[in-house]
Amino acid sequence: MAVDVVVIGSGVGGLSCAALLARYGLDVLVCESHTLPGGAAHGFERQGFHFDSGPSLYSGLSYSPSTNPLRHVLDAIGESPPWRTYKTWGCCLPEGRFDIAVGAESFGQTLAELRPPAALAEWQQLQQRMAPYGEAAIALPPAAVRADWGLPRSLLPFLGRLLRHGSRLGKLSGPFSALMNPVVQDPFLRNWLDLLCFLLSGLPAHSTSAAEMAFMFAEWYQPDVVLDYPVGGSAALVDALVRGLKKQGGQLQLGAHVAEILVENNQAKGVRLKTGEAIAARQAVISNISIWDTLALLPADTLPPAFRQQRQQTPACHSFMHLHLGIDATDLPADLACHHIVVNDWALGVTAPQNVILISMPSVLDPTLAPPGKHAIHVYSPGNEPYDLWQGMDRRSAAYDDLKAERSEALWQALERVIPDVRRRTEVTLVGTPLTHERFLRRHRGTYGPAIAAGQGFFPGPKTPIDGLLCCGDSTFPGIGLPAVAASGWITANTLVPIQQHLDLLRAIDLCR
Repeated sequence: MAVDVVVIGSGVGGLSCAALLARYGLDVLVCESHTLPGGAAHGFERQGFHFDSGPSLYSGLSYSPSTNPLRHVLDAIGESPPWRTYKTWGCCLPEGRFDIAVGAESFGQTLAELRPPAALAEWQQLQQRMAPYGEAAIALPPAAVRADWGLPRSLLPFLGRLLRHGSRLGKLSGPFSALMNPVVQDPFLRNWLDLLCFLLSGLPAHSTSAAEMAFMFAEWYQPDVVLDYPVGGSAALVDALVRGLKKQGGQLQLGAHVAEILVENNQAKGVRLKTGEAIAARQAVISNISIWDTLALLPADTLPPAFRQQRQQTPACHSFMHLHLGIDATDLPADLACHHIVVNDWALGVTAPQNVILISMPSVLDPTLAPPGKHAIHVYSPGNEPYDLWQGMDRRSAAYDDLKAERSEALWQALERVIPDVRRRTEVTLVGTPLTHERFLRRHRGTYGPAIAAGQGFFPGPKTPIDGLLCCGDSTFPGIGLPAVAASGWITANTLVPIQQHLDLLRAIDLCR
């Protein structure tokens, strides 16, 4: 079998890249080792309850035009799930339990109730400071970027916008703390911003890029802003990407575990599956798996030793604990927020193990995700569970079951702050660990992704020392998160097609006039 491009992995970055390449007219095959597409964004069903395996917080996707590069992918392929919108999420913080709404004024009102007037003044000053940086962060849509000599031409339509923000662009690559520290001194506000940074990047403010936070300010703290959730769960978003891929003639092969990337004379020639089947790639092989897992597919002599060592030593974020529950929702409040954030102790820091826990109850917005009168719930520790606690354990052992019970207790306790009698209500219980994360998502050490601190390093671009081997996903620029991996999909796909095709697609989705 031979195709133009083989994409390894069907995460959102890989599917975005593949669907765009198919839209560009290339013959594309996505090889996914799991029986379900979507990578960390896949969904699954148990006893009538539909669960998200990973991300469940979306914005900038229910409308167009949007600044979200994932929305741009959906526009390019002409597919999108229906969306539910909402504004409020619940918070269980050391300061107490309350709801916070997105939008600058809404958060300001909450802040005024919690903190002295000086805190609100600092927030307003930070908003003013971030406004031009937010404009700078969205001045160039990632859909316009490519990693070859065509870049100056693809940037030309956006040159005026970029020049207006030229003095700010350099600071966007540095840490957000450099913009935050001169303005914000209030302890709660600093903790809150640290938390937002962690949820975006897996790192605190001193290590999260200013660009990520500027983009977030541009999206979340504007008038009339809403948050989104796809009807049918994250699986519905994945299905839309798959439909877009197939509609353009692309292919998705599930249960196709890539065992090796085939390289001849420093040229990626295709892949070999675990079954022994070889699939030739006429133009490129694109890896949507992590940098560590990509290295494992390449024979040792195919990469310069220094490059291999450098990439192998990329620092990694911690992993996850997951609690998927199907519960009886009888007599629960009708106004329960879809999402809750639990922080146990600010003094420990947002990256401390099990200190920050997220709760997602999407059936509040989309009742089809659970049987009538029930709720589907996902509770998880977002990239703060140490893999070392689990390394080498036998998943069939009593010791493993005991550790699952011990380490999931913090998730139960977090959920009990929202639904005190949840254990009595529970009908389906699934506990996931870093080993689960590693096994089903094929993630090195079950990691959330690279922990590359802003100002101390950069996420690499899509190219590698091997001709025709490119990468996309959270191990490449711009990094972790759904908008970021979609952006990486754009950059990699654009790099493989002539500049005129690239510009024509930008015009078709009204990004380039």
